[in-house]
Amino acid sequence: MDTARSLDIEELKMTREQYILATQQNHLPRTENAQLYPVGIYGWRKRCLYFFVLLLLVTMIVNLAMTIWILKVMNFTVDGMGNLRVTKKGIRLEGISEFLLPLYVKEIHSRKDSPLVLQSDRNVTVNARNHMGQLTGQLTVGADTVEAQCKRFEVRASEDGRVLFSADEDAITIGAEKLKVTGTEGAVFGHSVETPHIRAEPSQDLRLESPTRSLIMEAPRGVQVRAAAGDFKATCRKELHLQSTEGEIFLNADKIRLGNLPTGSFSSSSSSSSNSRQTVYELCVCPNGQLYLSPAGVGSTCRSSSTICLWS
Repeated sequence: MDTARSLDIEELKMTREQYILATQQNHLPRTENAQLYPVGIYGWRKRCLYFFVLLLLVTMIVNLAMTIWILKVMNFTVDGMGNLRVTKKGIRLEGISEFLLPLYVKEIHSRKDSPLVLQSDRNVTVNARNHMGQLTGQLTVGADTVEAQCKRFEVRASEDGRVLFSADEDAITIGAEKLKVTGTEGAVFGHSVETPHIRAEPSQDLRLESPTRSLIMEAPRGVQVRAAAGDFKATCRKELHLQSTEGEIFLNADKIRLGNLPTGSFSSSSSSSSNSRQTVYELCVCPNGQLYLSPAGVGSTCRSSSTICLWS
């Protein structure tokens, strides 16, 4: 055992000595075939590197100059850019602004001392949509027309907010105190007009006229035509009919005159001689209801002058 252990120790020593000798030989200077290699970048590679560094420096300077020029031209500030200012309440635009794409905002208003002008080369369209994105209202201002598409259109007063004009599919309501039509042709209605009162302006005449057809006034509980301070005239080319189906026709006046009534004449010679001095006549009625005058005599002369009824 001791002999084997001593052999192992000697082998380890020999191996250590061989390693030391081998390492010492490697560190010894070799004089044969010695060549020196320079460390770094030389030649055309160095020139290219300097060129790329110079090009990068010039590009950075140009970019910095362009950035400064854009900031100056666009008027970039801490509050915004140019006429655009970012405030606590939103975005503020000053001057003329152009929008090439759709603009989605909640509220648009101008300054207190300036009007709000929306201008377009073709038309200005304002759309309103619901939460589903469906179109619920549209206002289009074009070159020739102004169109509004909605379920109900209203115009309200600025003071008390009452409705001055409203329109929907069923009716059009005008809530103003007075509706005034100043056109020379007046107002044209294709269908009936319902109103409780028709009145002309002060010192002006009220005229109801149908140029080519009839004028009909109907009311289930009566029609009243009254002239408080003037005359009432009814003129026609042909017959004037006053008809009451169940009641009566009542004429109440201090004087009732029937002009241009035909006058009958006696067939006797005595009556013809005194016809020139006749001033009193008798009112006679034909069987068909026609009225005519007959010269008054001692008795009734209607029968003597009844020949006029044959020609009626």
